[in-house]
Amino acid sequence: MITFRKAKMADVEDLHALINDFAEKGVMLARSRNTLYETIREFTVVEDEGKVVGAGALHIIWEDLAEIRALAIRNEYQRKGIGKKLIDELIKEAIELGIHKVFALTYQVDFFKSCGFTEVSKDEMPHKVWKECINCPKFPNCDEVAVIKKLG
Repeated sequence: MITFRKAKMADVEDLHALINDFAEKGVMLARSRNTLYETIREFTVVEDEGKVVGAGALHIIWEDLAEIRALAIRNEYQRKGIGKKLIDELIKEAIELGIHKVFALTYQVDFFKSCGFTEVSKDEMPHKVWKECINCPKFPNCDEVAVIKKLG
């Protein structure tokens, strides 16, 4: 049975393996264990019978803006609606926090569009969005696409 819950410290190794497996394939950015420990409270985990099969984080940027990042679902669990349900969980969290816009930088544009996001120019994003990009190996030649969703 698939369940969603906030991440715990004990999940870091599973998150590290999951995220970095996708990073090695070039479809998302790698995350260090240190980063995962520091940001553990941002993560929501997808479990199946106690096994971590997916995760995603809601990173607050500013009073009305948050980013969905490190969204990953194990290959054998993809195309079953789990990713969309995880997006819904993260959006619900954003709404509870009073955040009005959620964005992502992604290579999976069609997936995010199917979740109600709209593609936008990265130039339209506030400068605060880019403060962590300086640490990215792709900086300054980022090829990810910006998508955004305005919340009710």
